[in-house]
Amino acid sequence: MAKRALITGVTGQDGAYLSQFLLDKGYEVYGLL
Repeated sequence: MAKRALITGVTGQDGAYLSQFLLDKGYEVYGLL
């Protein structure tokens, strides 16, 4: 089962970087604007 992460501000520079980083690590990523 994949780990899950919720990222607030996913459309910003840091949020986009963090979401891609976590996806590469196998996380299931959810984001809020």
